[in-house]
Amino acid sequence: MTDFSLSITSWYRQNKRNLPWRNTSNPYFIWLSEVILQQTRVDQGTNYYNKFIKNYPTIIHLANASEKEILNDWQGLGYYSRARNLHASAKIIQSKFKGVFPSNYNDILSLKGVGPYTAAAISSFAFNEKKAVVDGNVYRLLSRYFDISTPIDSTNGIKEFQSLANELISSTNPGEHNQAIMELGSVVCSPSEPNCIYCPLNNSCLAFSKGNYKERPIKTTKVKIKKRYFHYLIFENQEFTLIKQRTEKDIWQNLFEFPLIETFDTPSDEEALNWSNQKSESIQIKHILSHQHIFVTFHHIPLLPKSNDVGIKIKKEDIQEYPLPRVIDKYITKSTFNW
Repeated sequence: MTDFSLSITSWYRQNKRNLPWRNTSNPYFIWLSEVILQQTRVDQGTNYYNKFIKNYPTIIHLANASEKEILNDWQGLGYYSRARNLHASAKIIQSKFKGVFPSNYNDILSLKGVGPYTAAAISSFAFNEKKAVVDGNVYRLLSRYFDISTPIDSTNGIKEFQSLANELISSTNPGEHNQAIMELGSVVCSPSEPNCIYCPLNNSCLAFSKGNYKERPIKTTKVKIKKRYFHYLIFENQEFTLIKQRTEKDIWQNLFEFPLIETFDTPSDEEALNWSNQKSESIQIKHILSHQHIFVTFHHIPLLPKSNDVGIKIKKEDIQEYPLPRVIDKYITKSTFNW
């Protein structure tokens, strides 16, 4: 077990990527990076990390900001519940921990939106606490190295992999060990085309020696994709348009969007025209989330309705002042219509 940790940490010291959150022991900054990098590529998350530590240099700055400000800065990153949990946890730290980031695993785990992996990462990186991380990269690497066929998404699998990670972790340098195993899993032991010949563990990797490494890890369930059909009605004139806030517990909660009609499938052009009783121009976009494929159609309707129930009237030039779902933000940015 000691050889395992020595091999990966030696490799890490020579090959680690120079990422900004690795150059600090500030637990607040490390927490920010961990939350941002959930469901997000490193190259995309880096810009958001830099933005957040600039706009909110301390936990107190984050706690005192409005949700609208935070959601605006999060715009384009997706999975907005992460931003809301970040804000809620900052307020908890401000009140319960007097503005000082908690310094142990159990207290970190008590924060909203923080699970065992994130708590282990922060406590080991910032405080060198001996808590083994198990994320997707670690599951993949361990399942291949030990040729484990237990499904990683099963109750037994979760326990088995966590127990194994606990046995492997270095007692003297747990933070660097965790960084190393995650980095090796990310850049070498990748999902589809691992670079086994460059791996420091290839001489003792069981799945590599058996040639079945592409069959590891094993999962029991497949993600069921839900299809949804969104039709945004962009009521507009030269100066104004209408938006509404999503308040229901669903994707993009508390973000703003154009008035929406959701259907079970794509309506005919004639049905779409009946919504406005006007000739409109439409543009279609497919937006992919982890468990949903959303087929979005934007219908431009050159009028403003008389009813105030349709939405909030705003100047078109002010629309970016409101936190928007990424699909709407991308559409506005790339649209040829006058915004």
